Amino acid sequence: MATPSKEARERAELKFRKKEIEARDASKAMADYHAGLIAQREKTARLKALREAKEAADATARAAKALGSAEAKESKKKAGSPHGKTSSAA
Repeated sequence: MATPSKEARERAELKFRKKEIEARDASKAMADYHAGLIAQREKTARLKALREAKEAADATARAAKALGSAEAKESKKKAGSPHGKTSSAA
C-alpha cells in the first residue's frame, strides 16, 4: 500500500498535468480565435474592394449611357426637325 505522502504527490502531479493540458488547450483556442478574426477581416476587406470596384464600374456605365443619350438628342437637333422644316436666320 502506498504511503500518504506518495499518494498526495501523485495527486498533485496529476493535477499539475491536467492544468498544463488545459493551459495548452486554452492557448490553442485563443490562437484559433485570433486566426479566425484575421481571416474574417481579410475576407471583408476583399469583398469591400470588389463591391467598390463594381459600384465604380456601374457609375461609369451610367455616366456613359447618360452621355450617349445627351449626344443622341444633340444629333437629332442638329439634323433638323422631324417634319423637314429648317430654321433660317434671315
